[in-house]
Amino acid sequence: MSRIPTPATIEAAPANAQPLLEAVRKQIGSVPNLFRLTATSPAALEGYLSLNAALARGALNAATRERIALAVAQINGCGYCLAAHTYLGKNVAKLSEAEIAANRNGRSDDAKADTAVAFAVKVTRQHGAISDADFAAVRAAGYSDAEIVEIVAHVALNTLTNYINEVFGTAVDFPAVPVKQAA
Repeated sequence: MSRIPTPATIEAAPANAQPLLEAVRKQIGSVPNLFRLTATSPAALEGYLSLNAALARGALNAATRERIALAVAQINGCGYCLAAHTYLGKNVAKLSEAEIAANRNGRSDDAKADTAVAFAVKVTRQHGAISDADFAAVRAAGYSDAEIVEIVAHVALNTLTNYINEVFGTAVDFPAVPVKQAA
């Protein structure tokens, strides 16, 4: 159960958040709990949606974005985001079960994506304090400066939602997955 009330409907959310939630509903067909809970602060919801939309138009493809989201959610232990990004990974990015498992372990079966996911893991675990060798590895894999900036931005975006969900105990409204993986 959430630590703060999650508006049950768009109409129950603060007035300034209602158009934002309506746009989410039009885009994806529903308004998941994360969005309704975040709508408690229309400014936070607008910030999240704006960054998410901008990054969706960026250089990284949807599969790599989902891979990063899965790795970051696993590190941060966010059950909500693991459930959401497992669902999105399978149904939107078309990732296999094996790839999703690899991503949750900070890896990818795709060689180039593996470097991006490993870099995102280091950024997350080391709070941005990566080494020159870490940076050189992601660049050597063929990632442009813009793509590297976007990898870091996706770590930040996903950490934001991980923290919102964990702090407030957002009720999971996606098919649940175990937070801990079998070894």
